[in-house]
Amino acid sequence: MGERIAIIGGGIVGVALARALALRGLGDVTVFEKEDRLAAHQTGRNSGVVHAGLYYQPGSLKARLCAAGRTSIREYCAEKSLPYREVGKLVVAVDESELPALAEIERRANANGVPDLLRVDGLVRLREIEPHVAGIAAVHSPHTAAVDYSAITEAMATDVRAAGGSIRTGHEVVAMQLEGARVRVRTRESEHVVDRVIACAGLQSDVVARLVGADPSPKILPFRGEYWALDPARTDLVRGMIYPVPDPRFPFLGVHFTRGVYDDVHVGPNAVPALAREGYTWLTVSPKDTWESLRWPGAGALARQHWRMGLDEISGSLVKPLYYRKARRFIPELRMGDLTAKTAAGVRAQAWGRDGTLLDDFAVDQVGPVTLLRNAPSPAATSSMAIAEHVLENYVLARTPE
Repeated sequence: MGERIAIIGGGIVGVALARALALRGLGDVTVFEKEDRLAAHQTGRNSGVVHAGLYYQPGSLKARLCAAGRTSIREYCAEKSLPYREVGKLVVAVDESELPALAEIERRANANGVPDLLRVDGLVRLREIEPHVAGIAAVHSPHTAAVDYSAITEAMATDVRAAGGSIRTGHEVVAMQLEGARVRVRTRESEHVVDRVIACAGLQSDVVARLVGADPSPKILPFRGEYWALDPARTDLVRGMIYPVPDPRFPFLGVHFTRGVYDDVHVGPNAVPALAREGYTWLTVSPKDTWESLRWPGAGALARQHWRMGLDEISGSLVKPLYYRKARRFIPELRMGDLTAKTAAGVRAQAWGRDGTLLDDFAVDQVGPVTLLRNAPSPAATSSMAIAEHVLENYVLARTPE
């Protein structure tokens, strides 16, 4: 039977890891997920975009795993007859001040091998791709796609079970104890002794890391992203995806338009500090989570560096006309009534260090037989199958538990 392996976290990365292990016959695999369903948090609450790799520093783990993951996700969707729509992405510079940052995105995208990338100059050419857009230049990624990550996660879970693995929802891991080369894992419902643990706990990744005495840094700082639905009668304003040129000082892409895999169009997300790790509205408040963030050594440095942008994002969240104004820069025909309702929100597990630095790349720690995925920001869903292979090759197959 091989090793007994526990996976903590039933998002797409955790389930992709379980699938890779089970299909290779590397052990008796069990996924523990605290919610009553898979993909309940970041996986099921994101934009549903399969990223092509435009933004990431060439040579970074993000860039390499995004490229490999995009191919794997596309092939998996074809194999399982899951929807996969290459609607394309247009990253638009609205004025000349954004041209240098757009040029940097073009450079990175080309270095990362983004397929069929096209530089587009002038409004006439822009409107050949997106007839209602405003701007002076853009880069176009025609193979950026939309998918249903929850459906992909469920399909992978079916593969896990078919290969002999098990998935236990409603099993929150509350304690881990190292016992020589093994780990005792305790949930609220059961107790297990396993040979290896791989934690992909997302918003709870630092909490799980502390269970085995790992470094408290990086800590998770939750950022909520809110989406407005575009009136179905007005979705012809957007053919594919329209993105702003992101501010390089901040690890978020800005409010954008995304046509989803089921032909809905949403506008967003913004990026506001969440008052709880799973705070999907302003009314969801965890004094414990908020206090832990405020007393973190990096809190002061982060606030000093980003307070203006933070205030701008919070204002846009609370005042619809401010949010609408950001969106209308890219589609002048947009009316405020076209944003019909806040239909969804996700919380991003943003890792930050003691000095206030927001971590940009994927990060993995090892504590004996426990492997901890400490930071898995976007494009983690795109990269999920490649992340699984990376962890297997570099942390599971490359070492024997101590």
